[in-house]
Amino acid sequence: MRPGPRNLITDVAGLRVGNAHDTALRSGVTVLTAGRPFTAAVHVMGGAPGTRETDLLAPDKLVESVDALVLSGGSAFGLDAASGVMAGLRAMGRGFAVGPALVPIVPAAILFDLLNGGDKGWSENPYAGLGSAALAAAAEDFAIGSAGAGFGALTGNLKGGLGSASAVLDSGFTVGALVAVNALGSATVGETRHFWAAPWEIGDEFGGLGPAPRYPAQADPLPMKRMGEATTIAIVATDAALTKAQAHRLAVAAHDGMARALVPSHTPLDGDLVFAAATGARPLADPLTDPFQLGHAASACLARAIARAVFAATPHPGDRQPSWQNLS
Repeated sequence: MRPGPRNLITDVAGLRVGNAHDTALRSGVTVLTAGRPFTAAVHVMGGAPGTRETDLLAPDKLVESVDALVLSGGSAFGLDAASGVMAGLRAMGRGFAVGPALVPIVPAAILFDLLNGGDKGWSENPYAGLGSAALAAAAEDFAIGSAGAGFGALTGNLKGGLGSASAVLDSGFTVGALVAVNALGSATVGETRHFWAAPWEIGDEFGGLGPAPRYPAQADPLPMKRMGEATTIAIVATDAALTKAQAHRLAVAAHDGMARALVPSHTPLDGDLVFAAATGARPLADPLTDPFQLGHAASACLARAIARAVFAATPHPGDRQPSWQNLS
């Protein structure tokens, strides 16, 4: 596989991503949307998730497609970002038709960034406004690193961030990943600058350092955050025509990429979650081989996107953790 032209999830034709963040708040929102509704599913492996409208993504539920997916900071407060996105979509005439009423379908997931040094003394929840702004900014090109939902993210040892990556398969399908990395675990090996995801790096997309020459002795990990303070939330997407059940399997497979890139991952203290999105532009040619390859590509893309998030994070005054680029 090779990266798409942008090496972003928007290499999946038709998808757009928008970011909005508040520097003083040290938090933000990222929205993925498209020109028309798309199939979506979700799989949660963390022990402390925060979500909205995820039950309807189950294969047996009525609604077959969604209008947008939201990744947000702010812990439970951040779920209100979906309200701003819904309002914006409704103004565009988008939504699930119930008689004359339109109800935009906007599942969301949040990460915890309330203790990162930002000004959280607001009297009115700011996340609906950030969601609205992120939707308005949605485009094929968008920033990664300290942007959107990853603006205030932290990992076990370094600043986190927003990451994305893509891959074009020999079969012609495109797969992409988008992730806000706020993990309890670490994206790098011990005290080195080498990423756990290095075996899946393409070119020098996150520094080109390759795997660590040898893994240093690792002490048994201890949690550096408390229950609910961590979470990595992600979206994997493809242009393949998938059912909700097939999209769910894509999300399940993508969690392998999270485990490859963050050590440890899927802990009781994280709310690790992966959405899957399928635009349906390309029918499956082989009902066994194509889903198999799509799942592998999704996991590889997510591992790369996680490393790119930490690699691209930039320092800001008052940071409580160093950024990767400050490591010697």
